[in-house]
Amino acid sequence: MVELTKAQIERASKISTPTLHEAAGRIGALPSYLKPVSPDMKLCGPAYPVRGPACDNLWLHRALYKAARGDIIVFDPSGFSEAGYWGEVMTEAALAAGLGGLVLTGSVRDSDVLPRQGFPIFSAGVCIQGTEKDQGGQGFLGTPLMLGDVLISQGDLVVGDQDGLVVLSPEGLDDILEESERRDAKEVDLIARLRAGERTIDIYGLGEGE
Repeated sequence: MVELTKAQIERASKISTPTLHEAAGRIGALPSYLKPVSPDMKLCGPAYPVRGPACDNLWLHRALYKAARGDIIVFDPSGFSEAGYWGEVMTEAALAAGLGGLVLTGSVRDSDVLPRQGFPIFSAGVCIQGTEKDQGGQGFLGTPLMLGDVLISQGDLVVGDQDGLVVLSPEGLDDILEESERRDAKEVDLIARLRAGERTIDIYGLGEGE
């Protein structure tokens, strides 16, 4: 099994999610409804997938102390978003545990405080409805999780920025990072050419049209 390295995480953290997605062959994009709680929030690290019952955040509490430092918790409450599964208190616990961020297909609360706490969170929205903690509820820690058309396994790379989220397997990741860096360098050159007066239709050979 190929494991994600610190060097790969560092390289990926400097690359935008659209570039990684394109360089990977247009795979790994999570659903676009998942947005950062604050536009300046970014995350990059190994995935720790978690699933729990709807309107219940007990498995999130458990994940706080099972995930490793730097991990990104990816939590799906059985597809139910109309509840505030995460807020100020859990953010403080995540910071104390040294976690790298949260991707939540449910909603958050305390949205006025979360941006100031310095912990990156991507969620489906904001909701004041509370959650339960059913000791008998069924959930999973660290087992593969499907979000949209992306299967997320523990240790996959998760990268999030203002444009969205992308998840990539460590397998073949070096090639994707190299292609991403080539794309970024090419874009710098392209922008310079545009500023010098060239046209996109000429650069890309698109023709004038009718």
